Amino acid sequence: MTTKSVALLDYGSGNLHSAHRALIRAGATVEVTADADIALAADGLVVPGVGAFAACMAGLREVRGERIIGQRLAGGRPVLGICVGMQILFERGVEFGVETEGCAEWPGVVERLSAPVLPHMGWNTVSAPSDSVLFAGMASDTRFYFVHSYAAQTWDLPPSEHFAAPKLTWAEHGVSFLAAVENGPLSATQFHPEKSGDAGAQLLRNWVNSL
Repeated sequence: MTTKSVALLDYGSGNLHSAHRALIRAGATVEVTADADIALAADGLVVPGVGAFAACMAGLREVRGERIIGQRLAGGRPVLGICVGMQILFERGVEFGVETEGCAEWPGVVERLSAPVLPHMGWNTVSAPSDSVLFAGMASDTRFYFVHSYAAQTWDLPPSEHFAAPKLTWAEHGVSFLAAVENGPLSATQFHPEKSGDAGAQLLRNWVNSL
């Protein structure tokens, strides 16, 4: 079987070292890059992200990352967003009263969680659909590592007779929020699979094997 190639998008915001190692362990050949041609040619593209929504979007636009994501998806080419790399896929984010436009691949807004303790930091279970590709082979009580105070808390994309229904995975911290989305070639996790031990390694293997 041919080894799958993954481009890890370097736009100045992301846990590149641990993500790079985790993707290699998942069986992919990995190149950390901001080069559009490399990012477009790879079997899969991973968009990491840490920190503030606005800062991530600014860095992404500097390397025209939103165009790279859009071009890949237009051709049905897989993309995986991680943490803030998931959040920026939505229409907008609101932090400290400041609204920032996202990539708008999905409608909706990323907002602060209403929870007694923030950030939501540590291990938590998720509720994944039975036909999930990302979570295939995992028990329902499997835990993943989260570090965030903001998340998408609703799913606003209307159903379509032309496309398969997205697979939505939810988690709880004060309120329900989207822990992962699988929507055709576009997938994303709010948690950090690269920091989630054996469970995160299995998820990344599942994604790489699906490329």
